Amino acid sequence: MNAEFQFKHEIPVQIRFSDVDQYGHMNNSVYFSLYDLAKTSYFRDVFGEEERDKFNVVVVNINADFLAPVFFSDELMIETTMIHLGHKSLTMLQRAFNKASGVLKCQCRTVLVGYDILTKEPMEIPMAYKQAICDYEGKTLSELSQPIQ
Repeated sequence: MNAEFQFKHEIPVQIRFSDVDQYGHMNNSVYFSLYDLAKTSYFRDVFGEEERDKFNVVVVNINADFLAPVFFSDELMIETTMIHLGHKSLTMLQRAFNKASGVLKCQCRTVLVGYDILTKEPMEIPMAYKQAICDYEGKTLSELSQPIQ
């Protein structure tokens, strides 16, 4: 995963006592919960509270690179950016880093697909949502529609 992307969305996350395993570091499975929290915050910031609740997507693929352990005392930040918009899918890149040291702890790429709750089928992502994402990211639809390298 590349470091060339700009991250406009960032949230601090609190590490809970139960997130730490017997080795004294955050369990790998916890990252995905924190990334989900950041996704929710990202979509709220992009669409607003009301529209976020109407934006239906499901995760179809998620890949993480665990680069360094997170400890209970770390001030953890999660950054999120959109790196690709397709017809029915979108791809997000997220990073977890220690705010105090700047050390990158983990990075994650997630593919989400538009989802129709009534038919339980994939659906095209409406243009209004794509445009809101482009506006937030400061990119054109053409830029975000390019194949990921």
